[in-house]
Amino acid sequence: MEKVSVLINEAKIENRIEELAKEIMRDYKEEDIVFVGVLKGAATFMIELAKKIKNNVEFEFIQLESYEGDKSTGRIKLKQDLTGKIEGKNIIIIEDIIDTGRTLEYLREYIKKFNPNSTKICTLLSKPSRRIVELEVDYIGFSIPDEFVVGFGMDYNQKYRNLPYIAKIG
Repeated sequence: MEKVSVLINEAKIENRIEELAKEIMRDYKEEDIVFVGVLKGAATFMIELAKKIKNNVEFEFIQLESYEGDKSTGRIKLKQDLTGKIEGKNIIIIEDIIDTGRTLEYLREYIKKFNPNSTKICTLLSKPSRRIVELEVDYIGFSIPDEFVVGFGMDYNQKYRNLPYIAKIG
């Protein structure tokens, strides 16, 4: 079993999600929003964020694959596509963590094909030191150092997703 240590505790996560929800509601007034959650890691964050937003929030999910274990492969593979119509809607892509930026660049371009009204990106975590692709991120929960993290939906070989906090391994 890998040793994990808390990097961001539950209270900090909850407070930051509350602040992100307020930013989103300010930006979208009373408009409807579609959250496009990137499976599997973003599901926990997406649900917790949606619970704090007063706007009507629709859910869509997409699954992309770019990691094997704790290493990025550099290739992005679409594993599960959107099932609903997003044309003309306000889209917020919900991601657990932005590392190199390749996945989000791919996803932003992919979603453009559906002609949404707007597209923004919201991530719980960002690792700016790992960025390969310059990417404008509209809502960032926390910027973190280059550590491999788990918890709050994020995993290591499908383990640790259910931790209520964010931890680093090692």
